[in-house]
Amino acid sequence: MPVGISFYTFHGLSYVIDLYKGRIEPERNFINYSVFVSFFPLLVAGPIERATHLLPQIHKKREFNYTQAVDGLRQILWGLFKKVVIADNCAEYANAIFNNSGDYSGSTLVLGALFFSFQIYCDFSGYSDIALGTARLFGIELLKNFAFPYFSRDIAEFWRRWHISLSSWFKDYVYIPLGGSRGGVWMKIRNTFIIFLLSGFWHGANWTFIVWGALNAIYIMPSIIFNTNRTNLDIIAKGKYLPNIKEFLSMVITFGLTVFAWIFFRANNIGHSFEYISGIFSGSLFSVPYFPGIEKAIPIVLITIIFLCFEWIGRESAYALQIVSNVRKNYLRITMYYVIIAVILMFGNFNENQFIYFQF
Repeated sequence: MPVGISFYTFHGLSYVIDLYKGRIEPERNFINYSVFVSFFPLLVAGPIERATHLLPQIHKKREFNYTQAVDGLRQILWGLFKKVVIADNCAEYANAIFNNSGDYSGSTLVLGALFFSFQIYCDFSGYSDIALGTARLFGIELLKNFAFPYFSRDIAEFWRRWHISLSSWFKDYVYIPLGGSRGGVWMKIRNTFIIFLLSGFWHGANWTFIVWGALNAIYIMPSIIFNTNRTNLDIIAKGKYLPNIKEFLSMVITFGLTVFAWIFFRANNIGHSFEYISGIFSGSLFSVPYFPGIEKAIPIVLITIIFLCFEWIGRESAYALQIVSNVRKNYLRITMYYVIIAVILMFGNFNENQFIYFQF
């Protein structure tokens, strides 16, 4: 399959549909339209742009903006760190555990699911950071695609923060045309299941993706039925250092449900998914996790924990590393950049590791 085919297909569909609905005027300049369709930073893994958002920026005359360029480079650096240090290292350990899941204890299988959870988040959001940062060098602001989803307090909030451009695309072009939330509870339930099943099918023609989508639909049902899906609109513990007990427990439960669903996303097939899950809920669940090479994974686990703390501190920014721009002393900012570069060089996995979402 062509790399990233679903991204630029949905990208182009937004133009056709918006044109049909009368939301935009036809683009008469072939060069401008070509730039919209094939703007290289987002071409292979998004975000899925809208004609109403990107075309007006292409029309405007752009001049080099130093502050914008520095911010773009900073976001590129952060995306590169997430990809080569966390995602690609976690991928090796996740692959080792998932590909030999029958040989490991329940606790090790839980560890494998956690490795994959951070692999897919840092891989995909890392690409998005690089794409948004690169576009900013050209004076283009792309749609934000991630907003610290693992700090969500319910599944509805998670899907407002994960792959935002796809979620909003399905909402605007499928959910609302189906009737949205206007037809009562049963129509909301029906439309929500359609959206999540389509989202699963969008990822690939494998029953694992369909089950993953259906599982997320089930997760979100209580919020839909009791109309609480827009309860948590602000970032968790906004303006505070730490969440309260209720927020913390909600965040842990939501993260746990998400990790469980990722098992279906990562497994080779449905049979493998259920074998993996049955292996987790065995007598070895509370044993000490072990797999060959676990000693090498310890530094990556520690770096991932530090990364999570950094994301928590920067959760009210567009991306975590943006908080460095608030540091007034120039030498401190530069030191931070050099530290990240040093960590990339020391712990980065520079094997040929394709971005996960290139295949979708």
